[in-house]
Amino acid sequence: MTVDPGWQVALALALLLALAIVAHRVAGYDLARTSFIAGARAVIQLSVVALLIKAVVGNLALSALFSLAMFAMGVLTTSRRIEAPRAWIWSAAAMAAGVLPVLAIVLATGAVPFNGLAIIPIAGIVVGNAMTANTLVGRRAFAALRDEKPQYEAALSLGMRPSWAIELSIHRRAPEALLPGLDQITTTGVVTLPGAFIGVMLGGGSPVQAATAQALVLFGIMAAQTITVAVAERLIGGRRLLPEDLRVALIN
Repeated sequence: MTVDPGWQVALALALLLALAIVAHRVAGYDLARTSFIAGARAVIQLSVVALLIKAVVGNLALSALFSLAMFAMGVLTTSRRIEAPRAWIWSAAAMAAGVLPVLAIVLATGAVPFNGLAIIPIAGIVVGNAMTANTLVGRRAFAALRDEKPQYEAALSLGMRPSWAIELSIHRRAPEALLPGLDQITTTGVVTLPGAFIGVMLGGGSPVQAATAQALVLFGIMAAQTITVAVAERLIGGRRLLPEDLRVALIN
């Protein structure tokens, strides 16, 4: 089974986008225009990406470069989302800490073929989920630090180091960034059939092959997200990964 471009797909996309926009308007979320722009960008970007992948997938070096470009876009996106664009290098460090070991394991063990056709999709999935984890831990941690600034100052007055005072506010919230991923893993095959499974099935693979690919992806996501969140938490505690307002507020 495959999904080929055609008027049927174009119609389905238009109807689905219209449905999302109507839902936004009915709910009063004021995101109808944003949804339309996001949908249009997605179609354009996916078209461009499809052409780029077709051009580079046969060359290992170009495939690695393409994966690096995806990583860079992920860093840019999460840095903006957590409102810490100047701290992008630390977002990159947290994501790389999660992504690189996962890719090293799946490639070194031979679980994933060492070619562009396999590396690009696996890298994209792992990078995307590491980006999401960094965004979630950043937003939760920064909100907590803003709300609990008096607690931070009180901890300092008692002689605590700044990193310890920050940990008091953020450590119990950091695991919340992992819950969506863990829910996805827990409910796979029961509530959802995630992308890798569907992709293999649509590509003509057997259900066993699809399940194997999905298990590999989910375990990789779980490892990458956990490491990303743990490293991001340490970087926040060290006052490296912070938006400008907190960098000023969290003084010694």
